[in-house]
Amino acid sequence: MSAALYGPDGFFVTGPGPAGHFRTSVHASPAFTGAVLRLLDRTDRVLGRPDPLHVVDVGAGRGELLTALAGLAPAGLRERLRLTAVELAPRPADLPAMIGWRDRLPDRVTGLLLATEWLDNVPLDVADRGTASPPRYVLVDPETGVESTGTPLDPADAGWLTSWWPGAGPAEIGLSRDLAWAEAVGTLDRGLALAVDYGHVRADRPATGTLTGFRHGRQVLPVPDGSCDVTAHVAVDSVAAAGAAVAGLPYQLLAQRTALRALGVDGGRPPLTLASTDPTGYVRALAAASAAAELLAPTGLGGHWWLLQPVGIDPIVLD
Repeated sequence: MSAALYGPDGFFVTGPGPAGHFRTSVHASPAFTGAVLRLLDRTDRVLGRPDPLHVVDVGAGRGELLTALAGLAPAGLRERLRLTAVELAPRPADLPAMIGWRDRLPDRVTGLLLATEWLDNVPLDVADRGTASPPRYVLVDPETGVESTGTPLDPADAGWLTSWWPGAGPAEIGLSRDLAWAEAVGTLDRGLALAVDYGHVRADRPATGTLTGFRHGRQVLPVPDGSCDVTAHVAVDSVAAAGAAVAGLPYQLLAQRTALRALGVDGGRPPLTLASTDPTGYVRALAAASAAAELLAPTGLGGHWWLLQPVGIDPIVLD
């Protein structure tokens, strides 16, 4: 999975980037960027309006979210922003100069750390608990995707399963995601870390797992040959606990539709009276409402999880 996504010919380091293959909240509507900007303003206020104010986007794709934030940020904020994309792909030629680009996490960040649909692509192993006793790793042929059974799990992975995904059937071992999120949270001196992703909690783990692939907008077999995205849902409660252990502060975990509504996103249709008084404005408002509704749909993007982890500050609660 690591080689298929991030190797020399990996899916995320070559080609058009995520936007060329699947639709995320960042790409779906500018309403998402507006909500993040309002969250950034709340964080900025709690921090006391520091200069500089850092915004770090982990798994930044081609820098779309940071570019949009830079364009929307008002005077007084924009001049203080230090925007940094963390991504293994080469820096896009058309990325605004004010956005930094690096292949690893920065140190000593004061501000907002973003991870929108990053954790689902942190490579992990899959455990076979159906035909194997004790549980064993699932091996995958990188050219065909054909699976076979490997060695027994090491103690750390076996311990993670016992704590976070007990039971029978296949399981995606989320320890690597816990460690990745803990490291990201650890880069904050003071501020807020936000992860947005699709996932599940212990009481509702999927019985058959979630590992899958995407290419050109279509779901495909997760063959790890570099030709498609290979992804699995995030055990968000496990990730949240790992971040909280680093920060020493409680987290908030809620559905995207709840978070976005708390940040002013409304997918309601504009009043029909606007169509007669301002037809062009009505069409624009209707398009914006439709895009916002996509972000809020409970069976789509609205079902994503938002994980907010404060570091060194009072919680920023969305409800």
